[in-house]
Amino acid sequence: MTSEVTDLIAALRAGTMSLDDVARRFRERSWPDRARPDPRTESEMAARLMDDPDPYIAGSFDDVNLAYDRQELTREEYDVLARAAAEGMDAEDRRARG
Repeated sequence: MTSEVTDLIAALRAGTMSLDDVARRFRERSWPDRARPDPRTESEMAARLMDDPDPYIAGSFDDVNLAYDRQELTREEYDVLARAAAEGMDAEDRRARG
């Protein structure tokens, strides 16, 4: 499964984009909202307990974690991309709050 995130990581691996370019794009892009609504009933709460607590979301930071786990990213690359993604998410939150 490909996403913008996996495409950016592939470009980094292929040498067609630098780490700085990928990090810049991570800061600029919109990241999927992982928040789930709170359960309202006991049955919803029970169902939530049966769910995977963190289901995989394509195009999210899950793709970066997966690339790191597959050793497609060095620790340094992972750290740079993690900071860039966090900065992008923070900026998106600030824009949403006005």
